[in-house]
Amino acid sequence: MSATTARNDAAEAAVRALYEDLLGAWNRRDAPAYAALFAPDGVLIGFDGSQVPGAEVEAHLTPIFADHPTASYVWQVREVRVPAEGVALLRAIVGMVPPGGTDLNPAANAVQSLVAEHRSGAWRVVLFHNTPAQHHGHPERVEQHTDELRRVLRRSTTDR
Repeated sequence: MSATTARNDAAEAAVRALYEDLLGAWNRRDAPAYAALFAPDGVLIGFDGSQVPGAEVEAHLTPIFADHPTASYVWQVREVRVPAEGVALLRAIVGMVPPGGTDLNPAANAVQSLVAEHRSGAWRVVLFHNTPAQHHGHPERVEQHTDELRRVLRRSTTDR
């Protein structure tokens, strides 16, 4: 294995872990932990199109977690790519289980993109983009998206 391949494999694993930490912090409703994964000059683009600078993510999420019951993410990473040393792109599909629920809400399906940079010895989110996956005119794609994530959800509940 070449040094470049090993470096890219390590970067891919680290960025997968960063993404899992991000969604895990959301699922725990932990605004400080979620925000700590962002570079101060990073950007969060929410499901509703809101754009939040990395340095303001905690302040943005704290009242949301305090005042609203939030759904929990279920995800499937599609790709992690390292286009240049110290930069990585992750793409995933997600669904959400409403508070107190046991199944996904297909209306909350989304596609997520995360761009990370390795800075000062750590990987940080510089862009996290959450886009609704409504697949207008293609209900079969909504069903495929939801069915794939239901399999992930079933595996996660049997692994506990």
